[in-house]
Amino acid sequence: MILANLLKGFDLLVFVGSFMTAAAMVAWPIPELSVEEFFAMRVKVQNAIGFAGFMAVWSLVFKGFDIYSSKRLATRDSEVLDVLKAVSVGSAVIYLLGVLFNISLITIPFAFAFWSASAAATVASRLLMRSLLERLRVRGRNLRHVVIVGTNRRAVAFARKIEGEPELGYRIIGFVDGGDWPRSSEFRDSGYPLVADFRELPGFLRSTVVDEVAIFLPLKSLYQQGSLVVSQCEEQGIIVRIPPDLFSLKVAHATTEELQSDPVITFATGAMEGWPIVAKRFLDLLASTALLLVLAPLLALVAATIKITSPGPVFFAQERLGHNKRRFRMYKFRTMVADAERRQACLEHLNEAGGPVFKIRNDPRITPLGKFLRKTSIDELPQLFNVLRGDISLVGPRPLPVRDYEGFDQDWHRRRFSVRPGITCLWQISGRSNISFDRWMELDMEYIDRWSLWLDIKILVKTIPAVLRGVGAA
Repeated sequence: MILANLLKGFDLLVFVGSFMTAAAMVAWPIPELSVEEFFAMRVKVQNAIGFAGFMAVWSLVFKGFDIYSSKRLATRDSEVLDVLKAVSVGSAVIYLLGVLFNISLITIPFAFAFWSASAAATVASRLLMRSLLERLRVRGRNLRHVVIVGTNRRAVAFARKIEGEPELGYRIIGFVDGGDWPRSSEFRDSGYPLVADFRELPGFLRSTVVDEVAIFLPLKSLYQQGSLVVSQCEEQGIIVRIPPDLFSLKVAHATTEELQSDPVITFATGAMEGWPIVAKRFLDLLASTALLLVLAPLLALVAATIKITSPGPVFFAQERLGHNKRRFRMYKFRTMVADAERRQACLEHLNEAGGPVFKIRNDPRITPLGKFLRKTSIDELPQLFNVLRGDISLVGPRPLPVRDYEGFDQDWHRRRFSVRPGITCLWQISGRSNISFDRWMELDMEYIDRWSLWLDIKILVKTIPAVLRGVGAA
């Protein structure tokens, strides 16, 4: 609590210093004024009120990003990222308020200078504080005392892990189990003390310094014994931690949420939640709108050429599977004869692709113009309308036809539907039709597990040369 209050005060000082620095760098009011004369100027009441309002907004943004909670278990990178998120959102809000209230001082150069100064100072303060705390913990100060409930292999592995990282500042007090339970060989060989059984635990918590309790009970015992331990700790105000690997998860991550004020533990794959997914959608809207406007003449030319050179509709619309297998109509420029889907049944025996997908390198249904459109990926451009509608994203696993999905025989392939599909992804920049179906699915899983806005941007940049080279296009 003391540390959090110190950081709050320091962050407000950083805000004031960054604001003044940005003003001095970008919008110095009277060039002939000396620094002493500038700071000796009277401040108008309305300006002081506005500045206080900005400080309040800054504090609220930092609180909203949970900047002042304990970062003991957070990695250095995640803490820096959280700070940069808060500074970026706070700077954007300050700029928007300045525009809204027509404050001449607050311009884009001012906002950039303010963001740079506040980000540098705030990140530096957190890194310095983290370094000091880690030094103290390694020397036996600022420690949190932990009791572990359970004596199985996972419990012992957890104890060894946190003891192997003394900079986290945890001290193992001992273990608790059911008394007559069989204990793992790892526990018997570990040398860790057994300090109580379940009946003795409340008294032990009353008489001993315990900051946290970590529960590593078997799943079958968690409801009865685990809920009792949680209730006892809740009564005495002791933090309880239950690791998500209780359910033998491989890639899903656990988050806590509230459903009508009731706490809920959510397990989900991928990282597409919170503000990053909002930013991803904003990027989709911005880019798809701009591209449709810029490419409108090309789209019109291609549409007219298709109509002139081949009987049938300009667009090919097919039902595809999107996020969590929601069905939608995906649009492409038609590159095949009008009755291509009807003819596919007669060509199934010629399928050259592994897995459930259907591919023929020299498909007889493709029109002469269609070969060019596919080679250059121009046939994909109408999918920008799907991006605009929210059916798909610019970047994401390719949406598959219903026919292909029905051929899936591995459940792990279906995890690709846990995110919104897209026009391009790792598969498109890794050879497209030249790679196997299983490798395609592995690349989709890699994208889901590694997802970030930066990864999306890198894929978009790499897609351009891949399209120009026509690698793997079919």
